[in-house]
Amino acid sequence: MELSHTDKNGKANMVDVGHKPNQIREASATGFIRLLPQTVKLIRDNQMKKGDVLTIAEIAGIQAAKRTPELIPLCHTLMLTKVDVKATLCENGVEVKSYAKCIGQTGVEMEALTAATVALLTIYDMSKAVDKQMVIERVELIEKTKKDID
Repeated sequence: MELSHTDKNGKANMVDVGHKPNQIREASATGFIRLLPQTVKLIRDNQMKKGDVLTIAEIAGIQAAKRTPELIPLCHTLMLTKVDVKATLCENGVEVKSYAKCIGQTGVEMEALTAATVALLTIYDMSKAVDKQMVIERVELIEKTKKDID
């Protein structure tokens, strides 16, 4: 099996996607951070010292998606046309869902995963003073699609 991200000597290599056609590329990811009940209540009541946890996490996720190639060495720089991050408070934590879209020659799954992960890390950062038992879990790609431009 030939690996796409290594050269003939086994060294890391950025894949050349120049021959691929531009397509509409979309990806969705999700993740969860488990929190103590009192942390959930503080977030719900907007009583965290650092501010509005859910809104700040959503914005952080969007910013992170735009910076993915700076964080993941072999990712291509993409012209994102849409990034959406939603953080939803649940009984035992926060679920984050992210979506990324571009018109390009390679997919946006890393951007969607980065958005979800950084949103969760932001929640962790904003809650660490009051919750020492937080656990980030189940960060996963939900779907990625590509379709030809009509």
